[in-house]
Amino acid sequence: MALGEIPVRQRANLVDSFNREHTYLRISITERCNLRCQYCMPLEGVDLTSSPELLTTKEILQLAGIFARQGVNKIRLTGGEPLINKDIVYLVEKLKDIDGIKTVALTTNGVTLARHLPGLINAGLDNVNISLDTLVPEKFEFIGRRPAATLSKVLKGIRAAIDSPLQSVKLNTVIMKGVNEDELCDFVALTTEDRISVRFLEFMPFSGNAWSQRKFIPYQAQIEIIEKHFGRLQRDDDERSSTSMNYSVDGHVGSIGFISSMSRNFCGGCNRLRLTHDGNLKVCLFGKDEVSLRDILRDEGSASLSTKKEEELVSVIGAAVRRKNFSHGGIEEIKREMKRPMILIGG
Repeated sequence: MALGEIPVRQRANLVDSFNREHTYLRISITERCNLRCQYCMPLEGVDLTSSPELLTTKEILQLAGIFARQGVNKIRLTGGEPLINKDIVYLVEKLKDIDGIKTVALTTNGVTLARHLPGLINAGLDNVNISLDTLVPEKFEFIGRRPAATLSKVLKGIRAAIDSPLQSVKLNTVIMKGVNEDELCDFVALTTEDRISVRFLEFMPFSGNAWSQRKFIPYQAQIEIIEKHFGRLQRDDDERSSTSMNYSVDGHVGSIGFISSMSRNFCGGCNRLRLTHDGNLKVCLFGKDEVSLRDILRDEGSASLSTKKEEELVSVIGAAVRRKNFSHGGIEEIKREMKRPMILIGG
């Protein structure tokens, strides 16, 4: 029997009070990162959680198995920068072994992706999302607070992913007014000949990221800029749970999308849950409520997963899902309530 698995019991779907079924779990596997992006990490840095308080690789797999038995079929590994975790390839391989898990994906900044990609693909990785907010080396240094030359490593990783057998390669680009909105068309041009989806994210407020209205540019304004150059965009059909409004550009192999978390939320079709590296379950990215699964898993001084302990975890997870609000409260409430910087939640 593979690590993270115990005999499969009756599957109980994670359905909230609005009849949304949660089949997608995002797991942060590190709080550390080799970049210091302004929208993710405060200028002064963060106090990292002490190692004993972080989930171990074994515990991550145990919890993933529980979620799979409750109906989760897709897992995305995030961070921090997940490629920093020395067990990343092992995690992908063992997650793919869990009954019910159909898709294992990764979100990365791409700095070391080219080096890790062969091992990840051999382990069974299905999809990768790469965060990149500029194609200009000097801006890369400004946004990421790391040497401009690092951008070439990210671009190398993107090319390796595009040329690989991965099912899906996406770029995530946070658009900030006065910083990189002038590069919107340059990013769209990346989709001309390559099977890649570029998704433009609205700048979101998190603890310590100096969010302000003057930096915010809604997706409608982004579309206007793009259509002036590329002509009218064609709206694609999206799944109900999609976070992105996807569009095709005439003559382009790839596609683009807009993640409008602030100006037009997509909460109605949400199917996502989040597990932080210190073992807390968040049912909403912007929600302040968290519940510790780590403490239950370690109760009684044992990390073994008994039937009784799994039943308790299933009960706590189910109760948290049923308490989930229909939507977040908007920009002002998020600014007021958000207690963690993005890096400590998981991208």
